[in-house]
Amino acid sequence: AGQLFETDLRLRPNGDSGLMVVSLEAFRQYQLENAWVWEHQALTRARFCAGDREIGRKFEAIRIEVLRQPRDLAKLREEVLAMRQRMADAHTNKSDLFDLKHARGGMIDVEFIVQYLVLGYAHPHASLTGNLGNIALLKMAGELGLSPSDEAAAVADSYREYRRLQHGLRLNNQVSRVDRAQVADQAAGVRALWNRVFGDTLD
Repeated sequence: AGQLFETDLRLRPNGDSGLMVVSLEAFRQYQLENAWVWEHQALTRARFCAGDREIGRKFEAIRIEVLRQPRDLAKLREEVLAMRQRMADAHTNKSDLFDLKHARGGMIDVEFIVQYLVLGYAHPHASLTGNLGNIALLKMAGELGLSPSDEAAAVADSYREYRRLQHGLRLNNQVSRVDRAQVADQAAGVRALWNRVFGDTLD
């Protein structure tokens, strides 16, 4: 019936040149010593989904260990902003429609906010490492005082609406783009929280 999930093999240790399978210890060593920040961003969303439960338990322990490393927030901010710019450059939108995923103020910006907060603050706040999803993690960030709780809750609602619209479009084999006016309030809220978290104004 078609492809259920797309697997990005570049996310394995050492990317396209890496081995298809590595040991848990080799994975841990790579993540702690050689992985790029964007790989740790991906790790915030990683989940053990099948196989031996003991391996899954050990993987989760490694994931939490990596995410809870103390980090230089200024350097982390710089790395996350650079990766966001690279993604923006790779997904230009020449139409007048709002790209739910890639547009400034869209889903990717919400996800990058969450990933930055997890990587930056999981060291003192272990609860941020939970596989809870972006909406729950945004609300948790507000409760922990990492962002204004009302703004975090509003952006969580915006992300939920983006996902609802995206699912509807995908089910009808349409691209994930809508009229800008339809999501103007949501996008403005995301941009405001982005600016507050990163001190960087989105175009």
